[in-house]
Amino acid sequence: MKTDIILCGVGGQGILSIATIIGEAAMNENLYIKQAEVHGMSQRGGDVQSNLRISSDPINSDLIALGSADVIISMEPMEALRYLPYLKKDGWIITSSTPFVNIPNYPDLEVIMADLKKVKNTIIIDIEKLAKDNGVPRSANVILLGAAQKALGIEYNKLEDAIRRVFGRKGEAVVEGNIKALALGKE
Repeated sequence: MKTDIILCGVGGQGILSIATIIGEAAMNENLYIKQAEVHGMSQRGGDVQSNLRISSDPINSDLIALGSADVIISMEPMEALRYLPYLKKDGWIITSSTPFVNIPNYPDLEVIMADLKKVKNTIIIDIEKLAKDNGVPRSANVILLGAAQKALGIEYNKLEDAIRRVFGRKGEAVVEGNIKALALGKE
């Protein structure tokens, strides 16, 4: 088993929380994991990206080469496009449909969506609306993780267990909200 994942978005969207959950699930399965994080101007809405590599065999580098990512999980559609050169031909893009317009020359959303839809394996979800409509507004990132579960090759129950461990200290309501969000994404 080997999965190379690029997680991307804008500061404050929960990218690093997704990486923590995936990493926790992988480590609990005794898989090797390497992670490299790039924090942009996250407090100002800048680019945040993480390379996450999971394997049943030892991993030499924490960086993902161009054209070798199995999955791109993006909290923001333009950020998914930014990392498209890293995706394998048969790789998956799982992205939010809601733009985070933080720059004056943000590209036309229709153009972004058209480019994303050119990729064979693309899932585009309005995670913000799903989160609000289902009473878990702070867990949109975990909805996206649920949608990516099959592409990641990690069993659903392993991600649930990881959520319990990662968020357990924050209380049962936070844990249950994130498990609900994971299930919404899976659907």
